[in-house]
Amino acid sequence: MLNGAQALLTALTRAGLDTCFANPGTSEMQLVYEIGLGDTVRPVLCLQENVVTGAADGYARMAGKPAFTLLHVGSGFANGIANLHNASRAHVPIVNIVGANATYHQPNFPEHEMVGGTIKDLAAVVSHWVAEARDANEMGPLGAEAVSQAIRGGGRVATLIAPTNCHWDPASEAPVTSEPEAIPRAASSTLQHVASLLKNGKKTALLLGGAALQSTQLELAAQIAAACDATLVGETFPTRLSRGAGQIKIPLVPYFVEMAQAFFSPFEQLILIGAKSPVSTFAYRGLPASKIPPHCNVVSLVSVEQNIAHALTELAAMVGQLNHAYPREERPEILPEPGQDVALTAESIGRAITQYLPEAAIIVDESATAGLGINQHCVGAEKHEYLYAVPGASIGNGLPMALGAAIACPDQKVLALQADGSAMYTNQALWSIAREQCDVTIVIIKNDAYAILDVELARVREDAPNSKMQSMLALDNPSIDWVQLAKGLGIEAVSASTEASFYDALKTALNTKGPRLIEACIAQNLQPVINMVMQQKQKHSDE
Repeated sequence: MLNGAQALLTALTRAGLDTCFANPGTSEMQLVYEIGLGDTVRPVLCLQENVVTGAADGYARMAGKPAFTLLHVGSGFANGIANLHNASRAHVPIVNIVGANATYHQPNFPEHEMVGGTIKDLAAVVSHWVAEARDANEMGPLGAEAVSQAIRGGGRVATLIAPTNCHWDPASEAPVTSEPEAIPRAASSTLQHVASLLKNGKKTALLLGGAALQSTQLELAAQIAAACDATLVGETFPTRLSRGAGQIKIPLVPYFVEMAQAFFSPFEQLILIGAKSPVSTFAYRGLPASKIPPHCNVVSLVSVEQNIAHALTELAAMVGQLNHAYPREERPEILPEPGQDVALTAESIGRAITQYLPEAAIIVDESATAGLGINQHCVGAEKHEYLYAVPGASIGNGLPMALGAAIACPDQKVLALQADGSAMYTNQALWSIAREQCDVTIVIIKNDAYAILDVELARVREDAPNSKMQSMLALDNPSIDWVQLAKGLGIEAVSASTEASFYDALKTALNTKGPRLIEACIAQNLQPVINMVMQQKQKHSDE
């Protein structure tokens, strides 16, 4: 006879789940015990729940299957919501197991009933599927269903709430996981319509998102684009992008709406493939929400929830003549010289990455404003996988995602490009990276500011910012010492403020197995971006 925890664990492992990111408490001890008795699941302890959920996100993006999380009751789940929001927006498969008080004890200590709702209500905010076991016999079937729900379409967040007594009470045998449901396909009429658009001679862009940005589908999309003289574009926040030397050249839609409108201005029609029509992350007074100019016709071929590979294959057959080459990223013939004894910038960080990044590495990007300069200069690095950390704009996912990606792919170097302000949201991830001896090089982009907010403040202010405004954006009083922080959490670390010192530190870190951190103190000038924002604001005011 199984107990509920054993039935649940059996259902999860039969479905292929073998990794658990955990921050457990009293209500999850039976499952902790059962995991510890066997050898089917690797548990990874994280010191804060937003690290748990972010690590599960990074793991699934690289493993191609979900991990499961172990979270303690409603408050523990609430602590992980920010990065579950990122995962749900990125369509990443995750299975959450959330403990709860025993069904018979909930009336006595009603943490289950929160102000305004229950744990189920809370979970529904960031989950595509939520269920609660009411007795031990439901644990196995609901565990199997959670996995089935998580792997649907482009990937989903599934959450199972498991009261304590459902863990220890006797349960029926765990079910055998059924085959996943077939992924919906694009309608034939839609395929035919898009094929006709590609032959009408208009200036066309194909906007790719989701699985369309991964190697096999990206190659097929490039063949279609080359045959039809169309241009490939990637969504602003790619879940996973195959990038680097020899890979298809594909610029990403700019973050700022002003830049994006200029970017799309040459195009007469836009075909969406696994992507939504791009809009600004936030609304701005006097600016359009859409990044697409009014003259550009937008048509969707296939959504991220549909079968992208099938749609591209069918469209390629309709287009025909797939014998044209699409432009690819090239490794520079002359690599950047080793850094000089001058101030470190985002651009020189990008050049150093081009110089030293090993082939098949994984870049996890939460570099924020520095990313404008870094990514412009490192697309010619060796072939690598690029993961954008915060597609839901909930900052603090970079370090946890690097942890999860490294657990999924222990033989690949992970390079985490991490802004300093958002790194403080989940700095506990450094401890787990050290504990698991993950092969991660962390570059903390240190500008001692929430620099993006300088740009956002420019959108609303009329005069120069005063000291009180600036005090809410600055991180320099006191300045965070990332070398001491990293060492205190078990990771070797150095600081670099010149090109020469950064080149040397990055070369050493990328050629050394195991975790390393570089505090990259950069000189940054966002004034050109601020000027652009102010000019556009004035233009709209005049109109």
